[in-house]
Amino acid sequence: MADSDIPVPRIDTHAHIFHAGMPLAADAWHRPTREAPLEDYLSCLGRAGIGRAVLAAASLFGDYNDYALAATAARPNLRTTVIVDPATDVSRLREMAAAGAVGLRLQWRSTPAPPDLDSPPWRKLLRTVADLGWHVQLHDNGARLPAAIEKIERSGASLVIDHFGRPDAALGVNCPGFQAVLRAVERGRTWVKLSADFRVGPDALVRDLTAALLRHAGPERLFWGSDWPFAAFEGEVTYEQTLARFEALVPDAGLRGRIHKAAARFYFMQ
Repeated sequence: MADSDIPVPRIDTHAHIFHAGMPLAADAWHRPTREAPLEDYLSCLGRAGIGRAVLAAASLFGDYNDYALAATAARPNLRTTVIVDPATDVSRLREMAAAGAVGLRLQWRSTPAPPDLDSPPWRKLLRTVADLGWHVQLHDNGARLPAAIEKIERSGASLVIDHFGRPDAALGVNCPGFQAVLRAVERGRTWVKLSADFRVGPDALVRDLTAALLRHAGPERLFWGSDWPFAAFEGEVTYEQTLARFEALVPDAGLRGRIHKAAARFYFMQ
């Protein structure tokens, strides 16, 4: 069965949008070479025949969530995660939820020392995330994942791990962080994104990670994401290439359909 025959619309669960006027965070790890407006992203989705998408809060702009929230508030086929200060009032989080926010993003890959999730402000925020029915979207080095996973699980929140879990390329599937991801998936409240393979490592590594995730997680615990507009890889990756790569990594169209259905259930309650 071809992807176009799958009754549930295909879903891109990882993309970023931003425009030239947005304030760049002081500790931004990258300065984009061009803007990535919503209209351009919607054009990519339209050409690919993808009906729904989930925006990932872009850490380059800190807690400036306004642009993504405006997009999701106006379009029922979009959802977004947000980056917030742990002291953010619950009423503001509820407003974000009403506008289409579905999760809290922790983008710590470029952070030398992540915050202490055991501190009272963070424990409160994570518990609020769980109470709202949101998830925590985590992007970090594989070596730091085990400790973060334990603390997020303790809060009761669901967890989505970005970019295959970013294991140490030299260790591959044997990386302790990646093994912790597999164990978390088996416990039932963790999902993993097959996204941004171009950031992860050589083709052989990505194939091994995909095979391990399919064996241990199954398609119902995996999502696909493009990572448009490919920050720091601008001009090297195209949207069409990310789709082709997904099809190469998961050549069975039925399995790809189940991955899209998992995203529909998780992000759109369908």
